[in-house]
Amino acid sequence: MMFLRPVYANLVFEFIIRSSKDFEFTDMTRLTVPLASAEAAAMLALTLTLAAAPVVPARAADAAPGNRWVATWQASPQPVWGTDFLFPTHLPAALHAQTVRQVARISLGGERLRIVLSNAYGKQPLFVGKATVARFREAGAAGAVTEGSLRAVSFGGQEGVTIPPGASWVSDPVALPVPALSQVAVSLYLPQPTPISTFHWDGRQTGWIVPGDQTQAPSLQITDPDRQSTTARPLLTGIAVEAGPASHAVAVLGDSITDGATASLDKDSRWPDFLAARLAPHGVAVVNAGISGARLLSDGMGANALARLERDVLAQPGVRSVIVLLGINDIAWPGTAFAKHAEPPTLASLTAGYRQLIAQAHSRGIRVLGATLTPFEGALPGTPLADYYQPGKDALRAQVNDWIRHSGAFDAVIDFDAALRDPANPARIAARFDSGDHLHPGDAGHRAMADAVALDALLPGLESNADGALPQAR
Repeated sequence: MMFLRPVYANLVFEFIIRSSKDFEFTDMTRLTVPLASAEAAAMLALTLTLAAAPVVPARAADAAPGNRWVATWQASPQPVWGTDFLFPTHLPAALHAQTVRQVARISLGGERLRIVLSNAYGKQPLFVGKATVARFREAGAAGAVTEGSLRAVSFGGQEGVTIPPGASWVSDPVALPVPALSQVAVSLYLPQPTPISTFHWDGRQTGWIVPGDQTQAPSLQITDPDRQSTTARPLLTGIAVEAGPASHAVAVLGDSITDGATASLDKDSRWPDFLAARLAPHGVAVVNAGISGARLLSDGMGANALARLERDVLAQPGVRSVIVLLGINDIAWPGTAFAKHAEPPTLASLTAGYRQLIAQAHSRGIRVLGATLTPFEGALPGTPLADYYQPGKDALRAQVNDWIRHSGAFDAVIDFDAALRDPANPARIAARFDSGDHLHPGDAGHRAMADAVALDALLPGLESNADGALPQAR
């Protein structure tokens, strides 16, 4: 359900080295898995014989005349937390003489692409020795890529790059045609001891960490799949494609519901993924800026929304609209193991945060859609966060939703609450949409959320304006 308003021109690739059981948001026990030493990895690397496919150098040029760079995929950076936090990272303290290969399903395709690497939370320079990109071959061996598609990635014409602390780095353009909604494999070789301080915790996609330089390998040499496969994402935070002048992007700023906690692994079944499939035929990308545990006003398992708005939304190339689905963790964390002594937010403080986010986006000509907060009665049963739901918290959620629907602050409203709630008990997610933890939707719920988005509300004139001359936000 959508509420429209006129617009005038103007939330371990996991470097979790994990057990065979995939860690989920509700798996609240600490897991300890021994890591192979860097020395052992180096020794193993010496024994590898890689049948490397030809690697084609990247073209270091800007977008071709008439084209533009558009963000097509994103994994918002988070700081790696300490061992005292409720959730384990399953992340080694450092990587050395190892290759990481992770898979990303892009939303919009193009003739060339760029990757974005991040050292946002690093305290020292981070050196990447080599990088490649290729089309991923899902039906092949673990980490296999399509024959003939491997391309070397360069950075200012060099095969390696040193990323300063707190910085990100955009690669040179890579000549690799990729269709919309296809998967690409990005491989990074880290030859030096490299502390990992920046990652995206819940990638919902299997990736791999292997010894030696396997960036050019058409399939990876994997000896221990359980210990060498991961679902968090270190270093890689973005992909952009060279697309036509009418192409645009929609960003989604959210928490674990947007990040896809409990969505099926390796199935691209988060609601932004389903939305991307609806928008791709219109030349519009979707970039997922969800972070599990994210909050509007306070830092959580990542920076608060206002602190990361510039990086994760406003600076993304081609973004014309943003959907905001944030606030449930602000309401529900206080009093739980996450924030035992924190004071709950007020309606006034939350609405002030929303208004500030809207003002900053509007100042950059970006349209803002507010999404109502979804039901959560009975959330996270049988876990240390079983007190996440309380009737008083739900009362505040209802007040926030009433404000989102009727304040007129947003350019349009997406009513995810109405889309997911049980008609017989509106405080609870309908059983057919529930993942089972009563907080996060399952795959059917994610699809229902994507279907609740009116495309014309995202970008007015989307289907009627063939030249892509879409109206600006006020």
